[in-house]
Amino acid sequence: MKISEFGDPVLRTVAKKVPIAEIKSERIQKLILDMTDFLSSKKHGVGLAAPQMGESLAVAIILIRPTPNRPEENKVKLTLINPEIITNFGQRKQMWEGCISAGPINSSLFAKVPRYKKIKLKYHDEKGAKREKIFDGLLAQVIQHEVDHLNGRLFVDRVKDPKTYTTFKEYMRLVKAKSNS
Repeated sequence: MKISEFGDPVLRTVAKKVPIAEIKSERIQKLILDMTDFLSSKKHGVGLAAPQMGESLAVAIILIRPTPNRPEENKVKLTLINPEIITNFGQRKQMWEGCISAGPINSSLFAKVPRYKKIKLKYHDEKGAKREKIFDGLLAQVIQHEVDHLNGRLFVDRVKDPKTYTTFKEYMRLVKAKSNS
């Protein structure tokens, strides 16, 4: 699978809503499967939006797994179709982010992005069921990142302090230093 990288116009386009009647179609189900398989095959990366795969459709996959840097995280697999954040709770907090579309992981960019720690989301799941749920923590952060993708925004658009930009290697060094302190 080819990933659309920063600079590709599809990443700056508002994704088309998926008609509810088409969610169970072979095309949409294959897209969901392909996106899930791609994300599952990556050591890094917790979310993927259809525009990152060249498809301007409002579909995102979240796949969070425990890692050495996040051993306490529960495993989460979530399919979001036509997601819409309907409520943000509290103040935004600066959180580290990177992006699969920012280039190969070893030379990828990371920076601190202000995100809400808790959100309320309405969406359809992979079976077409309408859902409304409150998410918090890392899951809320990842959802906000992926919803931004579906709205033609990249995490770099939200960075408030350009001094936080770093490479993957330096980001990993910072994370290890923090976990050892």
